[in-house]
This record gives sequence, structure tokens and C-alpha cells, in this order.
Amino acid sequence: MHFSLPTITFIIFLPCRWIGILALYTVHKGQFNCPGGGLLHSYLLVLLILLASIICALSALVYISMQGTISNPGPRKSLPKLLYTRLLLYLPEFIWAVLGAVWVSDSSVHCEKTVINVIMGTVIASWVIIIFTIIGVVIVFDPLGGKKTFYLTDSVNRNLESSQSGQLLYNVKNTATRVWEKRIRLLCCCIVQDDDHRVAFTSIAELFRNYFSDTDLVPSDIAAGLTLLHQEQDKMESCPKEPEEVLCHSPSSLVTDDLGIELDNAAHYMLFAAAAYGWPYYIYTNPFTALCKLSGDCCGNRPTDSDITGSDRHNFHFGSILKITGLQYRDFIHISFHNKIYEIPFFVALDHKKEAIVVAVRGTLSFEDILTDLSADCEDLTLEDVLENGFVHKGITQAANYIYRKLINDGILNQAFTIAPEYKLVVVGHSLGGGTASILAIMLRNSFPALRCYAFSPPGGLLSKSLADYTKHFIVSVIVGKDLVARLSMPNMEDLKRRIVRIVANCNRPKYQILLRGCWYEVFGGDPDNFPTELDGRNQDALTQPLLAEESLMVHRSPSYNALEDESHLNSPPQYPHLYLPGKIIHVVEESSCRRLCSSDVKYTARWSTETVFSSILISPKMITDHMPDVVLKALDSLSQDRGSCISCRTQECHTNVV
Repeated sequence: MHFSLPTITFIIFLPCRWIGILALYTVHKGQFNCPGGGLLHSYLLVLLILLASIICALSALVYISMQGTISNPGPRKSLPKLLYTRLLLYLPEFIWAVLGAVWVSDSSVHCEKTVINVIMGTVIASWVIIIFTIIGVVIVFDPLGGKKTFYLTDSVNRNLESSQSGQLLYNVKNTATRVWEKRIRLLCCCIVQDDDHRVAFTSIAELFRNYFSDTDLVPSDIAAGLTLLHQEQDKMESCPKEPEEVLCHSPSSLVTDDLGIELDNAAHYMLFAAAAYGWPYYIYTNPFTALCKLSGDCCGNRPTDSDITGSDRHNFHFGSILKITGLQYRDFIHISFHNKIYEIPFFVALDHKKEAIVVAVRGTLSFEDILTDLSADCEDLTLEDVLENGFVHKGITQAANYIYRKLINDGILNQAFTIAPEYKLVVVGHSLGGGTASILAIMLRNSFPALRCYAFSPPGGLLSKSLADYTKHFIVSVIVGKDLVARLSMPNMEDLKRRIVRIVANCNRPKYQILLRGCWYEVFGGDPDNFPTELDGRNQDALTQPLLAEESLMVHRSPSYNALEDESHLNSPPQYPHLYLPGKIIHVVEESSCRRLCSSDVKYTARWSTETVFSSILISPKMITDHMPDVVLKALDSLSQDRGSCISCRTQECHTNVV
């Protein structure tokens, strides 16, 4: 393991603190001639000596951890001794922090207020460091340690005939699950936890246990691997490629015309998907004027024509939805701001412009939504008279079931179609909302054959192949650029893990050099560094075999890891079946960017794509920003405007040819 990153952080902070305390001690040196001042004087002196010792220990840790490479820990063999030395220093640091707190609060100390405040500041700083260290240890520390080596899943090469071996394996798995469950509970300590939360915590803990149990990588190893993969990916993208079909590429193509129509529809319905986020999205996109507008317009009584459930203080959510969509109060049939795990907000409204009844589902915006996202087990979804069965994302399916029951059992859709019987049904959503909208559309399809669904940036691991093919008739997914979420699935995550292990194992540079060069590359750009990769000096047949150093970073080879060596998706392990994006896929890509002073002119292209394009996670600074709803809306609006310009140009060309 490398400890350079956390220790470098302290190395930067602690000397500054030491210098500050030394300066304060020097300035106030003559002011300790007061009752109790001797104790405070001793406290500062000992604290300076203690901090100097800690800085020396951390400096040694940084120096030793920078030696060798990620897969060659030999030069770092003295690291455990230094680490234990640093841990021992926590004891006097803790004792001295306690004594400092006692002495400062002692009523018998009658020194100047300035001196007392200075000492109190140093005591508070000591306690803050100790508390954050404890929190970090609780979250990061792996109590399994060397027991991981017993946790093997390759049943062919294991001999678990004895009950003792089987019990050992069960205990290690159970312990690992409990560790992850405690971490998740700690991170979610601010939310009310019920039975649904406990079930979700266990499910997510098992997911993390399965994913992380077979590697010996620390967060800084993963960061180094990601920056290497990004540079390797950029080198491959710089190679010439075959041209692909883009918007306006073939004016006479029916496929392109269909793409243009769907882009116009997508740009229109993305407003509804973005509006489902309520006031956070509205304030995010209008930071200077949103609060004033909402305060002025949203403090009145709620409209009686709309059925609103859930908490919406000051009517900010509903006011934001009105502002974003441009609809009137009377256009809303039902609005739900109720939010629990597997129960996400949505609204139903009448869209007179497109003559549609729109069901808009909100994306991830709370801890409960994150738990729904991470409940990534698979479950069966049976469709009578359509498909025998198909696999779907468990958490998102439960969220879709919740909305389906509200729409059908509570008569919300019946009420909407009573008002506008000639309108069509459209289901939309972004991110988690896009995935939920897709599965909800599948559930509603039999009752509403003319239904359409627009899923913006939905999660990649959503539907099995049979269901994904079935949805191509009524669902359109829109993905922008290198969106991470659209590529998230367990097989893709396993593939990313394997790529990280392989590329860091075959790199002969120290980790700190990789990270420093990677930070420079991400911030300032330039040419990708020529670090060795897994492709260097090895033929294609050899690439199917793991490197010796790679094996040292894998505690065992997980079922998904083995499956990734087989190109056939049919041989996937049942634990992580391949799940795909829903419906037909429109891939929007940034073509060029022309920046002038503070403005930017970004051009986009769009094309029909296939699910195989999203079978690998791409590393890029834009992998997160490309997922944001405002970026998706901006890209679709740009394409819709460009399409209008293209149509105008074609019309002028036709008139010129006739003349």
C-alpha cells in the first residue's frame, strides 16, 4: 500500500500549524506570568515538540511510500514500522489534547483573554484532527486484513469439503458484508432508517463486498489507474476513425429525418424531465434571479385544481416547475414531492403544445435516491403476452412499481384522460428518473399502446437484452458524450477494475509521478504521457493472460473478472447478467468548441447508436458533467436549432436548383 496522498495532505497542513503555533508562542512568550500561565506555557512547548515529531514521522512515511511502484512493494518494506510509530504518536497527541482542554477551561487560570483564545484555538484544532482521523479509520479501515486471501469464489480450484473450510469462508463473507453495511449506515446517519433502508443497506453492502473483495488496491491506486486509462484512451482516440452518420449528414435519408424529429421531441420533453428536480435545478441554472422570482411568485396559496402530495415549503418546488415548463396551474393533474427509498417524486401534466399527458419522474437528488440507485441486484420482470421474462434493475423497478400503483390504483391517469381523451401518453425522466420512466413505460405499454417514453441519461445497467429490444418500439434514450451513468453496470465496472489493475501493474513509474503528471494533464492538457501500458511489447494472445504483477494485486479472480476474458456475453456469470440501456439510443457528441473571452460556442452532432457503444466506461473530465440535466438540455436545444437551420438551407438550395 501507499500512504503518500493522506500523509502529503497532513505534511502540507501540519507544518503550517506548527509555524503558526511557534509564531503565537513567540509573540505571547512574555504573557504567561499569570496564575495558571505555567501550565499553558508547558502545553504550547510540548505541543510544538509533539507536532515536530509527527511531522518527521509523516515525512518519513511520504518518502518511503514514494519508493517502488504500485505492484512492486519491496522498497516500501519498512513502511509498517513507520506506520506503527505514527500510530503510537496518536496516544500522546490525544492525551495532550485532553489536558489542553482541561487547562484552558480551568477557572483558576487568569491570563489575558488573548492568550486564552490562542490556546483554545490550538486545542480545538487538535480535536478536529483527531476526530477526522477516527472517522477516516472507521470508514476506510478493513478489519479483514489477511483473511481476504481465504475469500475465493473460483469453486473449481477450491477445496471446501471440510465443514471447517466452508464455515471459514462463510464467516469471512459475512464479516465483509457487515463492514460495508456499517460504513453505509454511517454515511446515511442523517436519514430516518426503516425496514426498507435496512434491506437496501444489506443488498448494497453485498454488492460492494463482491466488487472489492478480490483486489488489493487503495483509493490512490485507483486514481493513478484512472489517469493512466484517460491518457491511454486519448491516445487511441487521436487515431483516425471511419466517419459516422451525423445529423444533417444525409438530407434525403429517412433515418436522419426520423432522428431530427426525435431530437425536436427530446428537446421539448427534456424541459419536463429537468423541471421534475424542482427548485434545486431552477436555482442552479438561474443563480442570481431564481430566489427573487420564486419569493415573489410562489408565496401564494397552492392551486386547488392540482393534487399535490409531499412537502413543498413556500411552494418553491411547484413554482420552479411552473417557471421551467411554462405551464399554467390548471395544466397539472398530480404532483408528488414524497420521497423515500424506492419512492421518488413525479408529476403528471397536460402538454397542450404536443397534445400529450406527460408523466415526468425526478432523478437522483437525495440519499434515498442514491440508495435506490445502488440497489442494483437483478430481478425478473414478466410481461404477459409479450415476453416470458426479463431481468431489470431491482431498485429502479421498485420505484417504477410505486409510481405505477399511484397512476393506476389512485386513478390519476383516468382523471387525465377524462380531461383530455384525445391526448397521447408520454413518460419522461432524467438519470434515475429516466430509468424509472423506462420501466414504468414497459408496465403501462399494454394499457396504452400509443405510449412514448424519452429517457435522458438513464443508467446503463437497466434491462436485459430481450427487454431492451422490446422497448425499441416506444422508448428513446438520449446520451450526451462520455456520460458515466449511461455506462454504469456491474460487468462494465468489473471491466474497469480489470483495466485499472492491468495498467497500474504494468507501469514502471512511482505512483506519485503518475498522479502529479495526471493532475497536470487534466488541468492544463497537453500530449498524453508515454507511460507503458498493457499493450506495450505484448501480442494479442498474450493479453488474455494476466500479468504476474497484476496477479499480485488480485486477491482472487472474481467470476465477472473471468467472464470479461470471454467476448461472448452468453457466458456471463448469473450474478452479474449483462443489462443494457432502454429503447433506441441517440448519442449526442460535442463536435467542436470555439472559445472567445468569456463566451463559448459548442457544436454538437447526433446519431443513432447501439448499446454496444456503451459497453465500456470512458475516463474523462466530462464523464460527470455530460450527465448533468442542464448540459443535456443545452445540447438538445443546440441540435434542435441547428436542425432548423439545416432545413432552411435545404429549402433555399431546392429553390436555387429549380430556378
